[in-house]
This record gives sequence, C-alpha cells and structure tokens, in this order.
Amino acid sequence: MRILITGANGLLGYKLVQLLASQVGIITLATARKKPADLPAAVQFVELDITNKPQTIEVIASAKPDVVIHAAAMTQVDQCETERDKCWNANVNGVAHIITACAQTNAHLVHVSTDFIFDGTHGPLDETAIPNPVNYYGESKLAGEKLIQQSKISWAILRTVLVYGVTPDMSRSNIVLWVKKSLEEGKTIHVVNDQWRTPTLAEDLAMGCYLAASKKAKGIYHISGSEMVTPFDIAVATARFFNLDASLINPANSTTFTQPARRPPKTGFIITKAQRELGYKPHTFTEGLAVLAAQIKH
Repeated sequence: MRILITGANGLLGYKLVQLLASQVGIITLATARKKPADLPAAVQFVELDITNKPQTIEVIASAKPDVVIHAAAMTQVDQCETERDKCWNANVNGVAHIITACAQTNAHLVHVSTDFIFDGTHGPLDETAIPNPVNYYGESKLAGEKLIQQSKISWAILRTVLVYGVTPDMSRSNIVLWVKKSLEEGKTIHVVNDQWRTPTLAEDLAMGCYLAASKKAKGIYHISGSEMVTPFDIAVATARFFNLDASLINPANSTTFTQPARRPPKTGFIITKAQRELGYKPHTFTEGLAVLAAQIKH
C-alpha cells in the first residue's frame, strides 16, 4: 500500500512517518513545505505546499498513492482568528486541492479534524454531535469537513482533541512540554480549570490514522484519549510524573485570559466507534507521559 502524508514536519506528521516506516508492505511518501528531521531512509520526501493547487495535483498524481493522510493544517487557534485569509487558505482551499488530487488518482483520503468544530456546551461527544464552532479555526476546519463530505471521493474524517507529544525538532510546544519547561525553570503558571478535554498522545492519533488508512475506513471517527480532564489536571499530573513543584501551578478561570479566539468550554470525545471499528486503543494519560518521558530521555 502506498501512503502519502501531508504536513510531515508537524507533530502528527512526524509520528506518522516513524510509524509507517516500521510497517511491512507500506511505501511512505512524506510531504511538507520543508524536509522533516529524522526522516527514515525508506521514506521518500517531496516538497509540497497544499495551498498551491497545481503543485498539490502534480505531487499526488506522480506519487499515485492508495491513501492520502492529510495532516497539514493551520492549527494555531489565535493566529487563525487574526489571520483569517491565511487560515482559510490552508484549512479550506488546501482541502479542496487535496480532494481534486484524490479524485484524479482515485486515492482514499484520511483527513484530520478537530474538537473545535463544536461549541463546548456539553461533552464528551460522539460522531453524531452537531458542530457549531465558536472560533474561526473551528469554522475553517468544519468547512474543510463539509467539502470532503460533499465530494465523490472515498474518505474518512478523524477528529481529535488536544494532541501532545515530543519530536526532535519541536518547533511548537504543547501543554505537557510547556508545563514541564515552566516548572523546571521555577516559573509560576496559571492553568484553566473550567475547560474539559480528552487529551491525545500523538502516537495514538498516528495509530488511529494508520488503522483508518490500512482498512480504508469510511465515515467520521473520534480519535482521542479516553480520560476527561481539565488543563489544570493535566498540569498537576505532569508535575507529579516528572517530580516537579506542583505548588507553582495556580488554577485559573478562562475569563482571566484575554485571547483573540474563544475556546469551547467542554468537548472531549466518546471513542467507542473507533475502538469497535478500527481496533483503536489509546494510552492512558499516565502511560502517555511515560512514552513522552522515554523519548525526552532518549
């Protein structure tokens, strides 16, 4: 099976490349705007900017993949709110270009989406929940989903929640790494305790994508961790795991932060469908911290 990955230099993309490179019978093509670090010898790389339609069509046509795993996106929520044209170009126009390319090559699309398409009035949510985004990032990701659902290609949409993990070239942080670094530096931090999520280990999301790709699964799947926690809970658990000073962590209400983009208060996912149909088995949050710790040490 030939699998092409977009966004190969992001956190998920990196984990996907490492995972697919270790699978027998998988030929992996990694694409991104720049070459990722630690690219396995067996994995080909081609430069790709998904906002460039001719390039997207050309790269995918020449690769002739059986499956495209579309992990490239603009995911910085506040930046999406303030740079709307850039956000729409990446998260909607980019998806349109991928759809066109998949239609021409008859490739199955596995598209990665987000819990931020929901308003956060209740959770955890299953795949039948009605989207109602409260920020522009969510709007753009929902628009991308709709383009896929209205297309005639073969597709699966994998929504996820608050992804954490580590890569050798960690250009962007995530909540676990930020908490760990801040506490190691002796900084006092304020972390929200009135938002609820099911945090997702990057390796688990990559495995979910691989399972969906290998089965050419169709439809919408919720792929995340299984534990509903607040960012404050995550921070305290991280401090305890790494033997850091949890007294430096102060609980805070979301209203104390001024951010350009609103956050949905309560999302989190019910992952029963992915467990049943894909054989998806996420790590617990503590197990996820252990995976991350071993990689940092290595």
